[in-house]
Parts: sequence; C-alpha cells; structure tokens
Amino acid sequence: MADEQKTILDVQHLSIAYPISIGVVRAVEDVSFTLDDGEALGLVGESGCGKSTLGLSILKLQRPPGRVTAGKIMYRGTDILSMSDKSLLAMRGRSIAMIFQNPLTSLNPLFTVERHFLETIRYHDAAYSREKALAAVQTILAVLGIEKKRLKEYPHQLSGGMRQRIMIGLALIMNPDILIADEPTTSLDVIVEAGFTELLLELRRLYKLSIILITHNLGLVAEIADRIAVMYAGTIMEIATAQEIFDHPLHPYTQGLINCVPNIRVEQKELVTMPGSPPDLVDPPVGCRFAPRCPKVMDICRVKSPSLREHAPAHVAACWLYGKRED
Repeated sequence: MADEQKTILDVQHLSIAYPISIGVVRAVEDVSFTLDDGEALGLVGESGCGKSTLGLSILKLQRPPGRVTAGKIMYRGTDILSMSDKSLLAMRGRSIAMIFQNPLTSLNPLFTVERHFLETIRYHDAAYSREKALAAVQTILAVLGIEKKRLKEYPHQLSGGMRQRIMIGLALIMNPDILIADEPTTSLDVIVEAGFTELLLELRRLYKLSIILITHNLGLVAEIADRIAVMYAGTIMEIATAQEIFDHPLHPYTQGLINCVPNIRVEQKELVTMPGSPPDLVDPPVGCRFAPRCPKVMDICRVKSPSLREHAPAHVAACWLYGKRED
C-alpha cells in the first residue's frame, strides 16, 4: 500500500471466548492486524477457524454468550469495545458496514426492498425526506445494476444474486469507511460469483472503500485483496501481500491451503489434500495449534507457541521454521 495511506482499523491482541457446558471455546486467540485507508484485506482459513467471529466482533456483534476476553479494536483512534450502545448503533452501517453470509436470512421477509433502504437511511439521519432518501436509493441501485421496479418486491421474490446485491446496497447506502464482507459468494453460482467480484472491485474504486473480505475462496481473495491474513484454529498464522502469499508462502498451513487449490498450469493427476482436522478449540493443543497436522513439525512446536514475526518486508508468520527461537 502507498506510504500516504493511514491505518483506520487496528485490532490488537484480540481474544474471544464462548462458554459452553463442557468448557470454554477459544474462538479467537491473541489476534492482531491492521487495515489501511482504501485497502482490501483478505481473511482466509478453513471453516470454523474464527473468521466470521472475528468479523462480527469488529462491530461488537459476536453471538452470545461469546465475549471479548482481551484486546482492543481501534477505529480511527477509538476503541470500539469501549463504545456505548448508542455510539455503536450510530457507527454500524454509517462508519463500518457488513454483508452477512446469507442474504435471505439477513433481510426481513415482511419488508419490501424499498422499506429496507428507507429504514436504514432514516435510522442514521432522520432529517432525510422520503424524496431525498429515494433519490439516494435509486443512485445506488443504478450502480448495482438493479431495476427500480425491484423496490416494491420482497426478499423471496429475488434471486440469490439479486438479494446479495441488495445487501451490498444496504451496506453502502450511508457511504461507510469500511465494508466487511463475510463469505459473500457462498450462496452464488460461479457465473454470478464472477459478476460479484467485478462489482466489488468497481464499488471499491467508486466509494474508496476499505474492505475486509472473509472467505475460504482463495481465488476470490487473489482477485480483490491487497494483503491476506491466514487464520487457523482461532489464531493468525501469516500476513503478507496477496502476491507474497501466493508466490512465497512461509507457514506450512498456508502452503497446504494453496496446494489444495487445483492448478490448471501444472500437470496434476490427483488433488492434494491436507491430512487431519482442525483441533478442538475447547482443548487446543499445547504449542503451535497446527503442529498435529504439520509436515514440518519440530519438537519445539509441540511445547511452545510461536509469535508473529517479520521474516521479510511486510511479511509476518508465526512459525518456528523461521528466525530466532524465543527463550
């Protein structure tokens, strides 16, 4: 990213836990990362690694009984975790907006598309007249390629791709600084997904958005992200530019993820798979959480957890294979 860009979101040593009957699920453990103004950050990893929980926590929306046990989430110098409920409600949608995984369950089935937009606008700015609000809605619909007649329809009357576009419009209608997209293409077929990718890139350019893209789709982050953070079992294993992650992955887990993606440029008789399964987050392994599955595991990996360290310019990884070992 350019030197003049400044950090607008700084997540510092964040930990989130969910108490359950047999113990505590450590869904996110000591996670730190930054997001610069105008940057797109991809957050990738296997299902259950804590990506969505981390995304929700930025808006302080982690599902109950989950709670933040440590850390800070700094947005333009203010800790989101210390905000009052009134301040949080004002921030959500206006400063930081989110596209949730399933648009059909995120939209109210009893509201028309028009009512969804009008209520969103009027909640954040009661001074908007109906005419002014509808003019703003029609502007965003035109950008999204949605016909005006769709305003009178209900969510069940729309296709999956159209519902996803409505969710994007609702997220962008107040012109937020940051857009968090949580698995935005899960319910889309490959053709609609390709269109969504092009649309997100265009919206980023038009609205100068900072984006956190949460996904397991490495192809999608390759198209959109400037940097990629790789999560595993609630922790971040590696952060670097997208090009560095794909060209020179350091962590064995990152290497495994990339090797699992079919490559039409390489003669490959069978798909490569990563052996084993992610650990139980009620009782995670001692040391590196990837150690039980790692093909390059060493003795120290089983007893001590590595911290994120810079091993190349703007390239950090939590792995004992690189750099000096801590005492």
